[in-house]
Amino acid sequence: MSAEILLLGDPRLREISLAVNNWESAEFKGQCNLLAETLSNFRQQHNFGRAISAPQIGFNIRVIAFNLQHRGFFMVNPVITRISPETFTMWDDCMSFPDLLVRVRRHTSICVKFLDTDGNPQTLEHLPQSESELVQHEIDHLDGVLALDRAIDRESVIYRTMFNRLPEHFRSMVDYVIS
Repeated sequence: MSAEILLLGDPRLREISLAVNNWESAEFKGQCNLLAETLSNFRQQHNFGRAISAPQIGFNIRVIAFNLQHRGFFMVNPVITRISPETFTMWDDCMSFPDLLVRVRRHTSICVKFLDTDGNPQTLEHLPQSESELVQHEIDHLDGVLALDRAIDRESVIYRTMFNRLPEHFRSMVDYVIS
């Protein structure tokens, strides 16, 4: 089973998500399962997608499902505790507007504290660039912020098909490209 992913324009994507404080509830467990299943199905259909936030399927809670290096896990109530002063530019994509890419600036590395789905505290220190940008993107979703809000300038929103037609041109405009 999979949920419908909310698309750009849906007002629920702009809401600030509420903290989770009941890890034992069947509702929370069900929401996490549906979030993970939706991520898995999206990856199969579109050949991209490393994470999805709960607001993207209409749940107003601070939860992110990840699938990194074939390992699934959740971040509940994540908080960035440190950001590197170094930044980079990249073409960001999003399941809520899968046909667009947005040129954004992100911090090269971050540290994040969060809870697992059992409420146990976790910390990830000095995340590498590929994970750092992803966590920043997903936490933005929890705060009602979309990659479009972070566009560097008015030339920084393109169709994915244009990127695929002129990859060298668009790659030359950023410091980092998701592989």
